Amino acid sequence: MLKEKDTKDSLLGPSISQEKQTLHIMQRPTPPEIPWVTTTNFHSLPTPAPSPQLFPPVNAEGFPPSAQEEFSRTVRMGFQNMDNLQRQRLLAELLNSCNTEQLVFVSNYISPRLKRDFLKDLPIELSLHILSFINDPKTLSRASSVSKFWRSLLNDEFTWKNLCVRHHFRRRSSAVPELPPSPTSESPSSRSNKFSYKDHFRRRYIVESNWKHGGRTLVTHISPDIGVVTSLQMCQSYIVVGMDNKKIHIFDVSDGKYIKTLSGHEGGVWALQYIDEVLVSGGCDREVRVWDIDTSKCKHILHGHTSTVRSLKMKDKTIAVSGSRDATLRVWNIEEGRLLHLLAGHQASVRCMEIFGDIVVSGSYDCSARVWDIVTGECLHVLQGHYSQIYSIAFDGEKIVTGSLDSTARVWSRQTGFCLGVLQGHTSLVGQLQLHESILVTGGSDGAIRIWDLDTNRCVQHIAAHDNSVTCLQFDEKRIVSGGNDGHVKLWDIETGDFIREMTSAGNAVWRLAFQETKAVVLLQREGKTVMEVLDFDAQES
Repeated sequence: MLKEKDTKDSLLGPSISQEKQTLHIMQRPTPPEIPWVTTTNFHSLPTPAPSPQLFPPVNAEGFPPSAQEEFSRTVRMGFQNMDNLQRQRLLAELLNSCNTEQLVFVSNYISPRLKRDFLKDLPIELSLHILSFINDPKTLSRASSVSKFWRSLLNDEFTWKNLCVRHHFRRRSSAVPELPPSPTSESPSSRSNKFSYKDHFRRRYIVESNWKHGGRTLVTHISPDIGVVTSLQMCQSYIVVGMDNKKIHIFDVSDGKYIKTLSGHEGGVWALQYIDEVLVSGGCDREVRVWDIDTSKCKHILHGHTSTVRSLKMKDKTIAVSGSRDATLRVWNIEEGRLLHLLAGHQASVRCMEIFGDIVVSGSYDCSARVWDIVTGECLHVLQGHYSQIYSIAFDGEKIVTGSLDSTARVWSRQTGFCLGVLQGHTSLVGQLQLHESILVTGGSDGAIRIWDLDTNRCVQHIAAHDNSVTCLQFDEKRIVSGGNDGHVKLWDIETGDFIREMTSAGNAVWRLAFQETKAVVLLQREGKTVMEVLDFDAQES
C-alpha cells in the first residue's frame, strides 16, 4: 500500500505535507560558506573573469562628486585641451569677471609661483661672474641672507678676491696659497689654515672705515726737552726719532711705548736710517755713527766729512751713503767701519739723496742732481736744468724726480740723464716729493699738494691743503696724509683729492709724520712742546 501511495504521489505531484516541508527548507537561512580545501584528489575549475562594470567617479573622500565638483573637473579638462592662446583668452575673461577681493586673492596666489632664483638657474661660473660686478660689500652682505645657495656663492673666495682687487686691498704677504675652486670643494677643517680673502677684506674694510671716521690715539709722548724733530723712520719694529738736541729716541711700533735713547752725537742729528737692528745717523758734528739698536752701543764712528751730514741712506746692512754740506758724498762699509768711495763733483751742499740698488742720486744747492754708481764710485750723469737749489728728490730705479726752489719739479731718465718733463704749477719751493709707480705727489711751500700722472706728466689733482708750507706728506693707494707749518695734519682721498678729516688736534707746526696700514705717527709742536702721537686704526682693537 505504501509503495502504491508513493507511486501515486509521485505521479500526481507532491503532497501537501511535502509542500510544507519544501517551503520550510526554502525559508531556512543559508549556512556559512566553507573555505575551499585543496587536495591532491581534486582539481579546482578555473574561475570565470568578472563581468565588466561601470563605476561612477568619486571625490577625495570616496563619495560621488557633487555637481560643482563635476563642473570644475570638466572645466579643468577642457582648459588642459586648449592651446596657449585659447587659455590666455579664457583667463582674461575670468579675470575680467572678478571683483577686487578675488583679484587680490589671485595676485597673492600667483606671486610666490612667479619668484625665481636666477642665480640658481645659471651655471655657477656665470653666477659668480654676476656677483663680481657688485662693488658694495654691504650689498653682498645683505645678499648672503637671501638663501642658503646665495650664502654659499658669497662665501666663494674668488668673489672676495675680486672685491679686494677693486678696493685696492692688497695682501701684505708675498706668499699666496692656492685658492679652492668653490666653497663646497673642501671640508672646513682643510680650509681653516688657508688664507681667506673674505676675512682679509673684512679686516681691511674695517681698517679703512677707522681711517675715515675715527681710530684712536694709542699713546701720546710729550718731550721734556726743547728741540726740533729733524728725522723720523717708522718700520715693522721701531719708531726712530732724530732731534736737533743730539738725541735719538726709539719707541716700540706695536704699542708706541718708549724704549730707549741713543746718546753720543755732539751736535744735532739731521739724518738717520735703520735696517733690521742696524741704525746709521749723521749730524752737525760731521760724524756718521753706526748703532746696534738691541745693545744701544755705537759700533763705529765714521770720520771724513768736514761739515754737517745733511742726508743719509742705506743700501743694506753693509753699505750706507752720506751727503754733507761739504758738497761731497761718501760711501761706507758700515759693517767694517771704513770708507769705500768719496763722491766729489757737486759745487754746493748736498741737500737730499735717494738710493735704489747700486745707484744713488743726489740733489744739491748747486741746482744740479747727479747719478752715481756706488760700486765703482763713478758719476754716471749730471742732471742740469733747474735754475735754483734742489731741496727734494725721489727715485724708483728708472725715473728720477727733483724738486727745486724754482717752484718746479723735473722728471729725468736714469738711463740717459735726459729731462723727461717739467712739472709746473707750484708757486714756491717744491720741498716734498713721493713717487710710486706712475704716481707722483708733491708738496710745496705754497701750501698746495699736487698729484701727477708721470705717464703723461699731467697734474690730475690740485689740493689747497695748508695755510702755510707743506712740511711732510706720505701717500699710498688709498690716501694722502699731510702736515704743514699751520699745525694741521690732514687726511685726503688720493683718487678724488677730497678732504676727509683732521687726523689730530692742531698744533703750532708739524715736524714729521709716517704711517703704515694700521698705525700713524705724528710729531708736532703744541703749546711750545714737542709732542709725538701714535694713532691706531687696527680692526681688532678699535
